[in-house]
Amino acid sequence: MNMKGKEMLGKGRTRSDTTPLLGKHKQQHQQPHPKIRFHSSPSACSHSISSPLFLEMAAAISSASSSPTSHCNVFLGIDVGTGSARAGLFDEEGKLLGSASSPIQIWKEGDCIEQSSTDIWHAVCSAVKAACSLANIDGEQVKGIGFAATCSLVAVDADGSPVTVSWSGDSRRNIIVWMDHRAVKQAEKINSRNSPVLQYCGGSVSPEMQPPKLLWVKENLQESWSMVFRWMDLSDWLSYRATADDTRSLCTTVCKWTYLGHAHMQHINEKDSRDMEACGWDDDFWEEIGLGDLVEGHHAKIGRSVAFPGHALGSGLTPTAAKELGLVAGTPVGTSLIDAHAGGVGVMESLPEKENDNEAICHRMVLVCGTSTCHMAVSRDKLFIPGVWGPFWSAMIPEYWLTEGGQSATGALLDYIIESHVASPRLANHAASQKTSLFQLLNSMLESMMRELQCPFIAALTEDTHVLPDFHGNRSPIADPKAKGVVFGLTLDPSEQQLARLYLATVQAIAYGTRHIVEHCNANGHKIDTLLACGGLSKNALFIQEHADIIGCPIILPRESESVLLGAAILGAVAAKKYTCLSEAMKALNAAGQVIHPSTDSRVKKYHDAKYSIFRELYQQQLSQRSIMAQALA
Repeated sequence: MNMKGKEMLGKGRTRSDTTPLLGKHKQQHQQPHPKIRFHSSPSACSHSISSPLFLEMAAAISSASSSPTSHCNVFLGIDVGTGSARAGLFDEEGKLLGSASSPIQIWKEGDCIEQSSTDIWHAVCSAVKAACSLANIDGEQVKGIGFAATCSLVAVDADGSPVTVSWSGDSRRNIIVWMDHRAVKQAEKINSRNSPVLQYCGGSVSPEMQPPKLLWVKENLQESWSMVFRWMDLSDWLSYRATADDTRSLCTTVCKWTYLGHAHMQHINEKDSRDMEACGWDDDFWEEIGLGDLVEGHHAKIGRSVAFPGHALGSGLTPTAAKELGLVAGTPVGTSLIDAHAGGVGVMESLPEKENDNEAICHRMVLVCGTSTCHMAVSRDKLFIPGVWGPFWSAMIPEYWLTEGGQSATGALLDYIIESHVASPRLANHAASQKTSLFQLLNSMLESMMRELQCPFIAALTEDTHVLPDFHGNRSPIADPKAKGVVFGLTLDPSEQQLARLYLATVQAIAYGTRHIVEHCNANGHKIDTLLACGGLSKNALFIQEHADIIGCPIILPRESESVLLGAAILGAVAAKKYTCLSEAMKALNAAGQVIHPSTDSRVKKYHDAKYSIFRELYQQQLSQRSIMAQALA
């Protein structure tokens, strides 16, 4: 593959949207034999900062016995993140039996970020086979399957073959990745119409949603536009590829396509699990923004039927897909979820003590922390919150309204801050020689610096360093894709200690962003008092403790660290009719792990309150500066 002149994002890495990793590897992903990464339970599920974020266990497969392990019910969750496809097998108690990952190709050229559905399916098949081998599970033991994926946009023709969405014309590149920002102008154009549907996505669409991306393709790639037979969210495409059932998920369509899920409120409930005629499309909206052709054929290109997450699709796995995955034809497959929403399903009932009050879930927010961070909260009543996506009916937990905040770059931002610093190569060498991760090393350095400098607490090391983390725009609650990142307090110090301070200040900035989202949601009707966290960054103890201290809420970590995979597996369990509904399956298969409490030191609260006020000022200063420069160029 000729990659000359192309920037590869995460080349040869296995960083999913919920599992950020540091470090670059030179090998490229090649098919049909990608490098597989193996993970076994429980040793790969530590939340300790002294453990690597991702344990590589390529040798673990040899530890399995020759005969399949005896488990009555095994559920398979598959998650396609930004940099890898992962598969995890769970037993009937929600315990991880084994998992594996396979890297996927990604191309980045400016604001355009693309992937290949063919490459992703190969990676999914490789990961599933490896996970089954590692867990010593054969295909007949898998009773249900669920898919989760990033909210990336897939284009295929009438034969299911890829249609390019790339300026390059490369037919392999048929996916516009979720974080692609090519459609900023199209988003502005759509928002200028002030369509009624926009009130259900925080008042405006983001360039990360599908309508702006669709409009961009129509305006810029006419040949591709005329060839596409189906436009699909990635997780829906995976379910379609597995079952040949074109039913779309209420999760993807409601959250990313402006579908009005509450159109189904009066005549359907989750226990009547079936695909429903798609009556929630607003045809006037599509006509107004110049995409009226998508209304044709009862919305055939974007979805004629929808279903609750976990609804059993078609006749289960097709014989072709079953052979490719090493599983059994007819195995039930549940309607999919976006990966962050699967994380919500996999963790939201992970409480130290189970609660029977159905309203208690409305006091929780799930942080799905990875390349980006998504903030999930549910309510019985619809809450319109400016700058925060939603309210989305039944988009995560059926019959609840979902509020979805988010930060477009968190794990990706930490990677960037560390890797772009002059001390990064030295630090990486030290980490390698000590057989530890960069995060481990940085956290240890910060503890040593605190003692040596006699700081009252570790957070005080960033007294003179302030960060605004909007390096990829602000998704929530400001909803400004043009926002820029800010680092205040730089010096000529090239040391590893200065990098450690900058890393800590960035972690704090991400937490201040979450505090802003929580406060904004609570000011608009939510009553959030407990956080739950999952994803790769949740395995970083410093990251979680800073969030607890800054937001002032306890943070519950799940027993199983692979919450996105568990959430996807829960879809399979519901599709297999092992549970009557998604909520019942969540209560049965979610389990709590460690609980992180905020510091009781009043000095810590005072310090973070002061830094938070500076954090808020940094964006206001940016707006003022933007106005000054606009006037200068007028």
